[in-house]
Amino acid sequence: MPRTSNCTFCGNPIEPGTGLMYVLNDGTILWFCSRKCFTSYKLKRDPRKLKWTKKYGQETK
Repeated sequence: MPRTSNCTFCGNPIEPGTGLMYVLNDGTILWFCSRKCFTSYKLKRDPRKLKWTKKYGQETK
């Protein structure tokens, strides 16, 4: 069974065989569903302030 994951930026599910896996120098693996999410992450945008993400309006923990 293929492994499913959620986008690190927007929180949407990623279908197997799609998306982008980004590995940081410390070994942390980040999954992105689209180039839009990856670019927004690199530009240090806050997903809680973007209406098209599932994380919109959530408070920090």
